[in-house]
Amino acid sequence: MAEVRRVRPGGGSSRPAGRRAQILRLAADLFHRGGYHQVSMAEVAAGLGITAPALYRHVRGKPELLHQVVRSGLDALGGALAPARGAAELCAALSTVAIEHRPLGTLWQRDSRLLPARRRAELRRELRADVRLMAGVLRVERPELAQADAEFLCWSALSVYGGLSHHGFAPPRRRFERLLRDIGTALLAVGFAGARVEPPVLAGPPPAGPGRREELLSAAVRLFHERGFDNVSTDQLGAAVGMSGPSVYHHFDSKAALLAASLVRSRERLRHEVGAAITGATPADAALEAGLRAYVGFARRHGHYLGAMLSETERLAPVDRKVAVDFRRDFLRTWVGLLRQVRPEYDDAEARIRVHSMFALVNDGVRHRPHSERADLADCLERMARAVLGL
Repeated sequence: MAEVRRVRPGGGSSRPAGRRAQILRLAADLFHRGGYHQVSMAEVAAGLGITAPALYRHVRGKPELLHQVVRSGLDALGGALAPARGAAELCAALSTVAIEHRPLGTLWQRDSRLLPARRRAELRRELRADVRLMAGVLRVERPELAQADAEFLCWSALSVYGGLSHHGFAPPRRRFERLLRDIGTALLAVGFAGARVEPPVLAGPPPAGPGRREELLSAAVRLFHERGFDNVSTDQLGAAVGMSGPSVYHHFDSKAALLAASLVRSRERLRHEVGAAITGATPADAALEAGLRAYVGFARRHGHYLGAMLSETERLAPVDRKVAVDFRRDFLRTWVGLLRQVRPEYDDAEARIRVHSMFALVNDGVRHRPHSERADLADCLERMARAVLGL
């Protein structure tokens, strides 16, 4: 990829030189793999073969390092998109950034929540500017698209490519780029004309009936997803359900136990609602359609459940984390198996990448305002998901 230097307000270029580049690359990888709170500045310094004081000559502290890491990734994205002319070039640019800056999706969705509100808002504005640029390019090719529809497609494309952060497998580079371009091109060709309109979907009541324990589980999964486990106190958890912070311990031994229980509940609901839809339909193409419809419906009602499962699993104790990861793998395996029955020309790697991309598209689509408030959201998400799956 040709080097593009794009300067953001208050930030550096997309390809910083020398030691700073090494620091940002290593920190991005460490934050991506372990999570921001699990990585120390001493660990970053050791990975570079320098002392902690030497590291602090380049960055003032870990919060500043996180900000620079996220900004560097977004600068690379903006620099790659700026010269794009047409949907094919947009997809080529996104594919390159997704491969060369693979941690970016996780860092933006999970760890950037920990940035100060002012800095996160600044980065959001820059990302919105990139989306407007993408939408303008897309509308040149597709003038029938309304601005809102074009931006919705472009946000969805960012979700698809960013979702690659959440798995580690990849085919050879050329094939990977070609597959990603194909997925993005199919997505940006989706139309929303005539999409069915549905009434707003509200989250259902706690599954085990009313009670403070169930209220706490529901509040915890929302707060952990929105703010991150380490940024939520027991006082905030208690206040969310009308009790004092110490009263939380009448129901759970610790905040970690509450996190584990809330993610167990999330998995139970996902298995009950989506798994049942898949197993209750035959043949494979009908099961895939039923599962897709159920997953979109679940995401609309319980977006926080899916978000917390994705962002907070790494904060679990090892034994609980293993259970959560095993569930995720089994859930993915079911979808991959169905897709390969419907599209036997896909090998395992392609089917997995397409399924991961579909999950990312839906998970983000139900939470990203103002598009998440569309009356035709469910049908639009299903149309885009089918395109990503190659149906």
